[in-house]
Amino acid sequence: MSTVLTSTKQWLISHEQAAFFIKAIFGSLMIALFAQISVPMYPVPITGQTLAVTVVGLSLGRKAGVAAVLLYLFQGAIGLPVFANGSAGIAAFFGPTGGYLYGFIATVAILGYFSDKGILKSYFMSTVVALIATAATFVFGLMHLSLFVPEGTVLQFGLYPFIIGGIIKAVLAAALVVPTHKFFSKL
Repeated sequence: MSTVLTSTKQWLISHEQAAFFIKAIFGSLMIALFAQISVPMYPVPITGQTLAVTVVGLSLGRKAGVAAVLLYLFQGAIGLPVFANGSAGIAAFFGPTGGYLYGFIATVAILGYFSDKGILKSYFMSTVVALIATAATFVFGLMHLSLFVPEGTVLQFGLYPFIIGGIIKAVLAAALVVPTHKFFSKL
């Protein structure tokens, strides 16, 4: 097992560009898969997307993480059923959940930046950064959602139902990525 992991790591290092594309593709597929874990709510469903975006940002770094999210958004824009509940199409960017989709770019950029700077050495700091990055998703999501809900209700529809889940997902993502990173760093 150790030999396979070492060989894989050496291949990824020597084939940097191919590794980048592989990471971006797998990251986008992970987000698409987790988007299908959904609890329908109006106007914004609870999904696994934010967990996947957080894991992708922490584990892939800024460049590959942003590429993964952009690829995911492109897949949805061209009609692949990758958004929550198998939805797709350009209309998703202009509907109530569009801001959250845009927010994924900022979220993964924040996570990836700090991951590249070595934040994964500390579970506590990784969790703090994951919480801050999660807030970025909400900022974009709430600004956009405010165009679709009655005045004064944006927090009721777009934040309050998601706070506990956002915290749990940020903590869980750090709990998954930090030990995995430490394990693979030793190889």
